[in-house]
Amino acid sequence: MKKLIIVALSVVCIQHGFTQVKVDRSRKPAAGVAPVVSIKDPVIFTLPNGMTVLVVENHKLPKVTASLTIDAGPVLEGKKAGLLDLMGQMLGEGTTSMSKDKFDEAVDIMGAEVNLYAAGGSASALTRYFEKAFNLMADGIKNPSFPPAAFDKLKSLTITGLKTDEKSVPAIAARVNQALSFGKHTALGEFTTEESVKGLTLNDVKEAYKNYITPSRSYLTFVGDITPAVAKTLATNAFGNWTGKKLTLPAFPLVENPVKTEIDFVDVPTAVQGELNIGNIVNNPMNNKDYHALLLANQILGGGADGKLFMNLREKHGFTYGSYSRIGSGRFQSLFTASAAVRTDKVDSAAAEIFSEILNMRDGKITPEELDIAKAKYNGSFALGMEDPARTATYAGNILINNLPKDFYRTYLQKINSVSLDDLKNVAKTYFNESNSRIVIVGNGDKILPKLMRLGYPVKKYDRYADPIIEKPVDKKVNETDKTTDKISAAEIVASYLKAIGGKEEVMKIQTISSVIGLDMMGRTFEGTEKKMNPNMQVTEIKMGAVTVMKSVFDGKSGFQQQGPQKKDLTEKEVREAMDEKGVIPQLYYITSADYKTDYLGTGKIADEDTYQLKVVMPSGRTSVQEYAVKTGLLLKEETTAVQEDSEVPVTVEYKNYKKTGTLLLPTEVTRTIGGQEIPLKYTAIKLNEGVTAIDFK
Repeated sequence: MKKLIIVALSVVCIQHGFTQVKVDRSRKPAAGVAPVVSIKDPVIFTLPNGMTVLVVENHKLPKVTASLTIDAGPVLEGKKAGLLDLMGQMLGEGTTSMSKDKFDEAVDIMGAEVNLYAAGGSASALTRYFEKAFNLMADGIKNPSFPPAAFDKLKSLTITGLKTDEKSVPAIAARVNQALSFGKHTALGEFTTEESVKGLTLNDVKEAYKNYITPSRSYLTFVGDITPAVAKTLATNAFGNWTGKKLTLPAFPLVENPVKTEIDFVDVPTAVQGELNIGNIVNNPMNNKDYHALLLANQILGGGADGKLFMNLREKHGFTYGSYSRIGSGRFQSLFTASAAVRTDKVDSAAAEIFSEILNMRDGKITPEELDIAKAKYNGSFALGMEDPARTATYAGNILINNLPKDFYRTYLQKINSVSLDDLKNVAKTYFNESNSRIVIVGNGDKILPKLMRLGYPVKKYDRYADPIIEKPVDKKVNETDKTTDKISAAEIVASYLKAIGGKEEVMKIQTISSVIGLDMMGRTFEGTEKKMNPNMQVTEIKMGAVTVMKSVFDGKSGFQQQGPQKKDLTEKEVREAMDEKGVIPQLYYITSADYKTDYLGTGKIADEDTYQLKVVMPSGRTSVQEYAVKTGLLLKEETTAVQEDSEVPVTVEYKNYKKTGTLLLPTEVTRTIGGQEIPLKYTAIKLNEGVTAIDFK
């Protein structure tokens, strides 16, 4: 009863309070006063080998974190691009006195964290365990064992990751944007490729370690429950006798923006969206007088969901899920970039709107409210960040590395809050370009390129690795479905494939194909069957034991998909796509049927195989880019799209291990990657013209 009375009284008091204070909810509350931030200077000393040590005492928690950073700057790796990353991964594969398993076990027993990477390492643990964790980090940095088996494993994983990025439109756009802006053969513009990683050896890793893991230009930071005296003893014992090559911070010539704004286009016919990056090179060191104004200008333009870009492209026009901008900073040139993943049919409009908002910034069309909101965000995030003691150490390191005044962070919020509307207009004019920008677009060229012409900028075409595509004139006498370069035509690629698998006459004899398939996924083994019958009937059924896990049926006019007990009829769009394959060997119809449009795109490379790239526009309008081996004529890879839950998703299909089946040579391993999910199918038995009837497709 007493509890109920207290609750009742509380409600009365709250209601009384609301009657006394009137709140105008039509107005946003004014930003509060900027918080006063007190930053304690770290204790700094230098070891005889040149290592700089910083100590930030904070005894609130019984925990210490140490981090070692080697400031080598950007490194030009050339044909060995990816070497430093691989070397950094190898540092975590055990030491000369301890295997990786023993090393990881020693860390886990303490509940600590120890990380090693190409630019140093870190260790974090409760105070009583910290010395052991710190010494493990030091051992990993100074005495890596570089086991060959680990090198082979990490190299293979790196290549697998690169293959995934190869299909990613955002990854292609970022890679090409960086490469074209700074030059693909520079430290700031180069990128790792499958070819560069394949050429790496364990000796390369050891040589990179000797060249870049060194006390020279290194900064060791201690944060937490530790005194400077204890930190100095630990640092001296662990690293005092460590020696290595002397590093010199590299210097790079300044790179210029394009003389006039240009569009740099990468055609990915299977892309379901257009990736759009617009921007320019900037020089924005942290001691730049415009540094703080630039932070606020970028926040207002595209720093979040209340930025001009987001409100325009998403909220007003519905072109994208989100549009943002970012501005780089530091000792080297960096990029200002405004970006968005846009509906394919609206890429040109989105580009125009992004430039419109950039011009608004340059013209000073910024409201006091927008400036106040941006300032409030920086005030809040800066103060919140200071609750992490490690932030103080990061700031101290930044001051040393970037040659900043000692009070840079103590006066940070004062400088943020002193920025005026005129300051924003001035920095926007200086750093946000419109007349000499680079517009990098990655997407479906057939749908995007025709509309780009209205923007009035010159269009340059590049491949996925930032190499220019030189288009050669097409012989007007050649049929549109048989576009030719001086090397090969689309028709010749198809004819070569048909010949490679057994010859056109033998292919024409095949009316049905019946296959037994196996699938290993998620630690489980599945088995199934796949049947095809001319003209375009097909059925696939996957089972686990006697239970049907998945079944897909198409009888030439309609069909269904089944997952477990759930069954769903094919949609109209799915039916159209199922009809794309007019026969059990669809290539037979690519040239003879007017429903297909083919185009030779150029040469490519898959692993060590040179390829011809063939674009096929299917009867449904779906695009497939297929790669055929130059040497054998066989199909190795296909990139296309598929309907999944009423939306299009990218699909990659790899064909391997061709074997003779009757009169034909057919792939026995087919790996499909759909929406990031890899499905590796193995064909254990294939029969031609037997074991298939029309009843199978009911």
